[in-house]
Amino acid sequence: MQYVVVSYSHKNTDIEVREKLAFPDENLKSKALSSLLKTEGVCEAMLLSTCNRVEFLASTSNPSATLHAIFEILHLHSGLSVEELEGRADVYEDEGAVHHVFSVASSLDSLVVGETQIAGQLKDAFRFAFENNFCSQKISRLIHYAFKCAAEVRNTTEISKNPVSVAGAAVAQAKEVMGGNLGGFTGLVVGAGEMSEIVAKHLVANGCNVIIFNRSVENARNIASAIGERIDIESFNALSEYINRYRLLFSATGAPYAVITEEMVKPASFERHWFDLAVPRDIEDISDPTVNVYAVDDLKEIVDTNLALRKEQARKAYEIVGRYTIEFFKWLQTLMIDPLIKDLREQARQAAMAEIERAVKKGFISSDIQKNVEKIVHNAFNKFLHTPTKQLRDVAEQPRADTIIEAMKYIFKTDAEVNMVDKYRCEFVMKDDIR
Repeated sequence: MQYVVVSYSHKNTDIEVREKLAFPDENLKSKALSSLLKTEGVCEAMLLSTCNRVEFLASTSNPSATLHAIFEILHLHSGLSVEELEGRADVYEDEGAVHHVFSVASSLDSLVVGETQIAGQLKDAFRFAFENNFCSQKISRLIHYAFKCAAEVRNTTEISKNPVSVAGAAVAQAKEVMGGNLGGFTGLVVGAGEMSEIVAKHLVANGCNVIIFNRSVENARNIASAIGERIDIESFNALSEYINRYRLLFSATGAPYAVITEEMVKPASFERHWFDLAVPRDIEDISDPTVNVYAVDDLKEIVDTNLALRKEQARKAYEIVGRYTIEFFKWLQTLMIDPLIKDLREQARQAAMAEIERAVKKGFISSDIQKNVEKIVHNAFNKFLHTPTKQLRDVAEQPRADTIIEAMKYIFKTDAEVNMVDKYRCEFVMKDDIR
């Protein structure tokens, strides 16, 4: 069984294509994952879809068929040709796939290196796949270990010190274009998801007043109550009026269509700066010269500065990811050893007990001494299995372990494996801070 990842991100795909690849609702995700699980060899699957990346993760015994199925699913979903999808994709298999997942969880593959938002998104993607029976043991183990790796990266490096998410980068850019100070200005925030909440926190932290617009007033109120100051809520229907009244706007809804259109824009005597943080985009192409629209990819300059400042910390973090990748496979091999040893001993015990019972029935030994004979035989097969058991444990962390374990399974006709799904359900908890 191998891990396979197909990845589209800001590194290999522009925003227009990512919009087509995005899975904005759970029904689309379910449809895609259900289709993938019908593929020969695929036993588990998970889908991560954010504004900056779309990734399929699968556990499979047939990587070739799995990749073909993923590209076909994306072709039907996006309308892009299979050839284009194959040409753009970053494909990772087994060790490479594990290293990539650990890098993503540790925020080393993010648009803004060190941001912690991706960890929550990865957790949500895993929870959705797990609770809907698209993944279980194999991916659970991987995600569990990914968050162990991410925790060490976060705790032993400064990669996330004063972290800047895409939302934070947008506010930083707004601060720059507004002369270095947002105090006294008002920022319109459209949407009430995690991205919008982060934007609102950053704006308030910079002295900016915030007005939230969302179709669900209750969700907007939750953000307002969580932040607690300088937050107002207005009807979503009033958005067209307010966008022509204020200079700053940040939009991050989950709508599959633009919520701010050309026809909503009226002439203004001042310059406006609108930040579209959604994929698909929330803001149509605007021709009004007073409106400057910044999409996710337009934050690249801030990102590049951030990358330069964190280069040394990223190097340390990648060393941790590399070590955890090696340790993960050693751990998996160890998990395979113990149940194999247990099964071999059980086979020996059952064979010995069956022969003793047959001997009693045939009259070869009396029932009075049966217990003593059982003890003698038990000690005998324990002594016989001592050396093989020790050798198996010693080989568990060696590269050839997989081959030896599979050979032992074949010889003794056993498919023993630990059932650890519940033990490795992801319980990673994000800190409630400004990211």
